[in-house]
Amino acid sequence: MSKFDDIRPFYDEEIPEAMERIAQSEHFPLLAQYVYPGQDIEKVRQLMRQFTTIRDFQLEVMRCVNEQVITRSTTSFTFEGIDALDPAKRYLFVSNHRDIMLDACFLQYVLYQSGHETSEITFGANLMSTQLVIDIGKANKMFRVERGGSPREFYHSSLHLSEYIRYCITEKHQSVWIAQRNGRTKDGIDQTDQGIIKMFGMSRPKEPVEALAELNIVPVSISYEWESCDLLKARELYLSRDTKYIKQPGEDLNSIITGIMQPKGSVHITFCPVITAAELSQLFKEELSSNTGAGCGSDFNRAVARLIDQRIIGAYQLTPNNYIAYDLLEGSNTFADRYSEEQRQAFLQHMEKLNTLGISDTDTLRHIFLGIYANPIISKKE
Repeated sequence: MSKFDDIRPFYDEEIPEAMERIAQSEHFPLLAQYVYPGQDIEKVRQLMRQFTTIRDFQLEVMRCVNEQVITRSTTSFTFEGIDALDPAKRYLFVSNHRDIMLDACFLQYVLYQSGHETSEITFGANLMSTQLVIDIGKANKMFRVERGGSPREFYHSSLHLSEYIRYCITEKHQSVWIAQRNGRTKDGIDQTDQGIIKMFGMSRPKEPVEALAELNIVPVSISYEWESCDLLKARELYLSRDTKYIKQPGEDLNSIITGIMQPKGSVHITFCPVITAAELSQLFKEELSSNTGAGCGSDFNRAVARLIDQRIIGAYQLTPNNYIAYDLLEGSNTFADRYSEEQRQAFLQHMEKLNTLGISDTDTLRHIFLGIYANPIISKKE
């Protein structure tokens, strides 16, 4: 038994039973057809039953999943910055979050391809809705993150998560991927929640600089030419303008499938420089000086979040779609030299799909949609 049994991924000895459950799932034929197109379903079942470790599952199944997604739905897949990371060290990858599943999956693929150990992955409890999803997730090094509850429950779950992340990096010797905020960015604005930074330090509260320094935080910026689930995001943003948006059953699964299948164009991942102890110490001194000690903790967390934002936004790779959306939103030709008329027409044609969402206020919906693509430019300007 472990104090983290309620949230941890599978151990290797739990893999055979999980593979058997996956192989027996009613959805297995559909999954097998996507991952191993053209292969006999029974042979794929037998392959699954041969896996006895997480590494087997990741390097065979998840590697093939990523290769299929990249081949079928991207025009290019590139990355940079990983050469500056030490394969022998473990890191806390803090990433902008555009797609429920693919952000973390693509990062694992790059780590594997570059000779690094794959990381563990945060996975919202709300997504662990079926045994199949749980088995696939926990076999892929995903660990459970609780959300919501009373203030007391939220505090304890945050502390538990903080302790597990620190345990992973400093004792288990596993890197960790986590989004910079709770949930995906819907509006194209990549902004780190200072509460995430606070959570990181909860497991070592008396030493704020050392608490973050030993986690080796690496901001990660992932850019999609065609924003994942852009139509669904525009719809959700429109419907949540005046009231709290309530997801329908199966909506997250639909977003996962849409993200996988939707054409993504070029995809680029940048591993930004590690946030060093010297940088953290300087930020802490600056906040201590400006606050004379009062409220320094929250201001320090905010300053670290800003530093992460600067690196993620600075590394975000703009595409013609971003420039087109900005010009359409502003009614200008500011960036007309960054795209062709053919690219502009392709974007406008894609935007016409907003008409299929059944929303009569097309002007507002269109404004929201353009903002999703234009906001990365506005963020860079700011």
